Amino acid sequence: MILVGAPDQGLPATEAREHLEELARLADTAGAHVAGQIQQRIAAPHPGLYIGTGKVEELRDFIRERDATLAIFDEDLTPAQGQNLEEALGTRVMDRSELILDIFAYRARTAEAKMQVELAQLQYMLPRLLRMWTHLSRIRGGIGLRGPGETQLETDRRIIRRRITDLKRRLKGVARQRAIQRQARSGLFRMGLVGYTNTGKSSILKGLSGADLFIEDRLFATLDPATRSVDLGDGYRALVTDTVGFIRKLPHHLVASFRATLEEAREADLLCHVVDISHPNWETQIHVVQEVLVELRANERPVLVAFNKVDRLTHEEQAAIHARAEAAIGPHVFSSAVEPRGLDALLAALKEEIRRQRPTVVLAVPVTDGGSIAEVYRQGEVLERSENGTHMLLTARLTAAAVGRLRARPGVSVLAQVPM
Repeated sequence: MILVGAPDQGLPATEAREHLEELARLADTAGAHVAGQIQQRIAAPHPGLYIGTGKVEELRDFIRERDATLAIFDEDLTPAQGQNLEEALGTRVMDRSELILDIFAYRARTAEAKMQVELAQLQYMLPRLLRMWTHLSRIRGGIGLRGPGETQLETDRRIIRRRITDLKRRLKGVARQRAIQRQARSGLFRMGLVGYTNTGKSSILKGLSGADLFIEDRLFATLDPATRSVDLGDGYRALVTDTVGFIRKLPHHLVASFRATLEEAREADLLCHVVDISHPNWETQIHVVQEVLVELRANERPVLVAFNKVDRLTHEEQAAIHARAEAAIGPHVFSSAVEPRGLDALLAALKEEIRRQRPTVVLAVPVTDGGSIAEVYRQGEVLERSENGTHMLLTARLTAAAVGRLRARPGVSVLAQVPM
């Protein structure tokens, strides 16, 4: 397999090199063997081939020399560009999106993840059927088809569109089920772990919860979100969800398909943006994640940046990053899932955010007002409960909005706000 990069001429050489290195890691995750790589800096993509005609000839000779059977482009190709390149090179051609979709298909484990990946693959495949399928020139007629003149291509397009409609319908049901699950656990503070792929989100969740989670030093090791209850100490608990990692130029169809899963991030009380601080382009990765969060409309949630893998830095490097981040990034902590007490700063920041968002209050609710009592349990985390005859005394952590709604109900009063 040959990797092909065609970065813009204005992209710094170090970033262009890193893009190809990331493509190589994606290929490795997919199980491919990289036989070589080639790159051409371009001012604008060639409308028919993406790269220049001279570079195509050079690439064709390079493929034959290395006896490669596949060329993977780091850029997204149009259906026409892909078809033209395959004809010119005499070998199969993939683009970055198709490679990522292939990895997701391989990594998907749950029925939900498999449906999400299949939907994204079909939406990617639909405009590329003419190039991707070799059996399309056959004519098929007979009972059950529109007519004897329908080509296999037209038939397959109808089948795929029907399957896309069915998957979208089923995923809407998944989204409704997830919404019900979130409502059922709305009393607990929820934090979503987001970030670039392979920044250590699953390691952090494992370190916080002690759960036995799958950890692997590869891109997209985690596709299925995992939610665990975490004891933060001092009576604090939180639900922490590990979400699928993001990556540069994440296929649009994939983001759309995983929207139900990523709703966990949108509905979280706090997003913990995990950054691999040892990566040379960690600032670029931050921008990529921020762009995806905007696309998901999750960028308005409170964000805490966790500079992870700090064990790989010197104290001087850590101090320099802290100084830069203080002004440019905002709230942040340094973390390490491998060092003893390496997550203490994250735990402390999480507790502080719970104190800020959900102060502890003491409510007096009439014992006959079952609706308000149920509302406290549904919207907050009840710490203590007692009765004084006519009223139920509930000590609970509640958001300011929930306290305001309860205070407005007849007979309900706020007796105290407990300092923490």
